[in-house]
Amino acid sequence: MANRSGKGDEPDSGKDQGEKQTQEQTSGQSREEEHSKDKRQSKDKGQGDDQGQSADGDKDKAKGAEQDQKKQAKTGDTDKKSTKSEEENEEKEDTEIVGDITANLRYMKKVYNVPVNSDIVIREFDINVKDKVIPAFLIFIDGMVNSKLIDDAILKPLMLLSNMDIKSDENGIEEYVESHILPHLQLKKSGRYSEVIGDINYGSCALFIDGMKIVFVADVKGWEHRGVDRPVSEMVIRGPQEGFTEQIRANTSLVRRMLKDENLIVENIQVGRRSKTPCAMLYIKDIANDSLVNEVRRRIKSIKTDYILDSGELEQMIEDSTFSTIPQIVSTERPDRICSMLAEGKVAVIVSGSPYVLAMPATLATLMQTPEDAYLRFPYSNLLRLLRVIAMLLSLLLPGIYVAITNFHQEMIPTDLLFAIAASRETVPFPSVLEILIMEIAFELIREAGLRIPGIIGTTIGIIGALILGQAAVAANIVSPILIIIVAVTGIGSFAVPNFSMAFSFRINRFIYIILGAMAGFLGVTVGLFIQGIMVAASKSFGVPFLTPFGPKTIRTFSDTITRGPIWKQEFRPDYLNAKEVRRQPHISREWTLKGKKGEKKDEE
Repeated sequence: MANRSGKGDEPDSGKDQGEKQTQEQTSGQSREEEHSKDKRQSKDKGQGDDQGQSADGDKDKAKGAEQDQKKQAKTGDTDKKSTKSEEENEEKEDTEIVGDITANLRYMKKVYNVPVNSDIVIREFDINVKDKVIPAFLIFIDGMVNSKLIDDAILKPLMLLSNMDIKSDENGIEEYVESHILPHLQLKKSGRYSEVIGDINYGSCALFIDGMKIVFVADVKGWEHRGVDRPVSEMVIRGPQEGFTEQIRANTSLVRRMLKDENLIVENIQVGRRSKTPCAMLYIKDIANDSLVNEVRRRIKSIKTDYILDSGELEQMIEDSTFSTIPQIVSTERPDRICSMLAEGKVAVIVSGSPYVLAMPATLATLMQTPEDAYLRFPYSNLLRLLRVIAMLLSLLLPGIYVAITNFHQEMIPTDLLFAIAASRETVPFPSVLEILIMEIAFELIREAGLRIPGIIGTTIGIIGALILGQAAVAANIVSPILIIIVAVTGIGSFAVPNFSMAFSFRINRFIYIILGAMAGFLGVTVGLFIQGIMVAASKSFGVPFLTPFGPKTIRTFSDTITRGPIWKQEFRPDYLNAKEVRRQPHISREWTLKGKKGEKKDEE
């Protein structure tokens, strides 16, 4: 019965299942259709919404663009803020030294990138205080210090003199080490990382001791440097034969050896954020004007740059007129000349690494003088100064005047000379202005090549090259023989200018006068002189007019300008410097000339 009932029920159940499946399929299809309709409707709605929101999106984009512009406009402010943040970070790095030797060692290794930096030496050792061992370490730069001095004056006393009978606290160790252990002369204490790092970079050695919040810094400089030698560009026949070197302390010692004055001040100023170039500002306290000293100090300290490597870079940073061709600061490599300028009331600046020392202010009369003028009798020096003035005029105006005369003013030339010039120029295919420009450029090339070739060969090549080139140019009928004479005289005149920067200024202006002479003859040369005279008269060097004492005319006559009077008549210092002590020597400086008078003699003031 059961089997039958089961068999009879099977087809019915199959039908029911089939119907259920068909119903589920139809319901699933209907559901899918509903979902698809919903999706289509949602898409249509989305498209409608997108279309409706497109205008809003454009508005949002416009607002976003305006916001971007505002952000870009604020980038300058953010850059300024970033620079301020960098300065704040530098100030944060300038923190006080801690008493933990491990933290100090870790910090110094981080600052100097140890062990990547191969020339940074860190020497760790122990100091014995009774039964206590105190760790310590030295740090210095190899090649910039005297290693023997470190061994004898620092390491040996600290390591060999053990079991110090002192108090083991910080003050006791500091006092005992400073007064009994370290015999080095130039020893100082520092409590800030920036000071210690600056001293290490300049050739000092730093001693860190555990438990002490100060560092002992010993000046143990010992790098290789050039010795005192003869000046290269300012040689004299009579006078001192010593020149400045690249070492700043050697240069200051040369000045102090000549000026043994306790009022000679040497101020240390550091220039360059990365190079930290040491500079020394020199002046005589009771002679130099305070306003001049303060102005020089202000200009040097206000320089913001990464590096200053030579006095030429510093000169360009502190000069008044950047685009003027005339020099506004005297640059010399002779200590005697710097001493004479300091005695007049001027200020000098020595830059470490440069053999040239700057002196300011500069005037036209100063740039025409040489150190030898003071050592010769005044008739000799006046003759030499007259020759220099003639040489300066020739080097500046001779080519321009030649072009002006040959092109516009032939009537000024004597007849025989005019025929000779015309005959020499018959075969020359170029006009006179192009001819002289070619020869001037060729002469400048020969001069530059002679300077760049090392040793005596450069001078030899310069002389031989000029002779061969001139002879070949005349033989090839490219230039006339008289033009070779003009260019040669101009070159010799430029070599006679005592100041290199002034000679370079004349070399630049020479081409301008050639063009002016070719354009308008003497009128063009005169206009050029008028314009240059206005520019020179308007130029100032640290507040002093360049043409002083001629323009403006000063009250007191100074006997050492274009001409030089007898040395016993040079009573006063230059009044344009407004020195504190005006009189340099009494009215009667040669008392032996007073015959028949004995005893004390009163100086006339």
